[in-house]
Amino acid sequence: MSTKKKTILTLDAGGTNLVFSAVQNSRIFSQKVRLPASSESLEAFIKKMILGFSKIQKLTGRRADAISFCFPGPADYENGIIGDLENLPFFRGGVPLARILENEFHIPVFINNDGDLFALGEAMEGLLSSINKESYKKYNNLLGVTLGTGFGGGFVSYQNLLRGDNSAAAEINRMSSWHNREQSVEEVLSIRGIRHLFADTAAIAFENTPEPLEIFKIGKGQKGGNRRAAIRAWETFGQVLGDALANAVSLTDSCVVVGGGLSGASSLFLPAAVRQMNGTFKKMDKSLMPRMELSAFHWENDEEKAAFLKDNPVILPVPFSDETQIYHPQKKIAVGVSQLETSEAVAVGAYAFAISKLGL
Repeated sequence: MSTKKKTILTLDAGGTNLVFSAVQNSRIFSQKVRLPASSESLEAFIKKMILGFSKIQKLTGRRADAISFCFPGPADYENGIIGDLENLPFFRGGVPLARILENEFHIPVFINNDGDLFALGEAMEGLLSSINKESYKKYNNLLGVTLGTGFGGGFVSYQNLLRGDNSAAAEINRMSSWHNREQSVEEVLSIRGIRHLFADTAAIAFENTPEPLEIFKIGKGQKGGNRRAAIRAWETFGQVLGDALANAVSLTDSCVVVGGGLSGASSLFLPAAVRQMNGTFKKMDKSLMPRMELSAFHWENDEEKAAFLKDNPVILPVPFSDETQIYHPQKKIAVGVSQLETSEAVAVGAYAFAISKLGL
């Protein structure tokens, strides 16, 4: 059956609102259903989810084929069981959320984390798709990271999510921080992180520190304030991000897409991140070696994008024959910002995951 006739219901579960939407043929319906996220009990929260999915299904005018959405962890995503959640304290001891919804709607239910679905959406219709439209070679792997309240990640290889044996693959937030090895990178790569960096650099109390958007505007000279401190804070933010990405990419050998609310400040931190990725290690004999086996290029920078797209092939003769073979000696990846709005990328990823699980 054509996927054009498939309707998938999805959910963006934020701290303030639950936003329900529907996706058909990778396109999001314009109508959405919004309900307040705050609830007094698990039962009230689940009833709210059932109400939201019921309302959005009614708006589509047809019975949905599956429900697919992201939800906070820790969780056993493969089996749709949610563990103990910090921000939703009534989720304790394991809640079989997928089974609850399947029993209510009698359709398959798939749950992942936001980093996974963001990466999948950007791989299908976002940054990776844009790269492949212009590149001389096809890229099939993508590491997606989200920067906001926390630091999330997901990895897609040949349009398939890497989920891990414990639903814990690509949990990049658990890497140690280049800024302070006793902390995780999330202590820097988050809303609270950039505020702490600015407070420390500007020598002000944290409670007097502006929100990230204001720190960005101060750094760009669009708002009064300690511009030098703002620029330095975002620079350090980028260095910590670049160190984490270099470690991750050494395993994934993939392009990288950055999303989430803080990605709007990418002009102040992404150049530093790419420089950090392209840094060096010092060997025992004092000589230097590249930080990574490959080179990273900033996709939003015109010069770096041109260098990434430039092909410098070598024509190799094949001994004992009249044949030749083309060799591309430079290993490259692109690092860029989400081509889709982050919540849209998550919805597209949720749709793609559901379609793949339905065998279509």
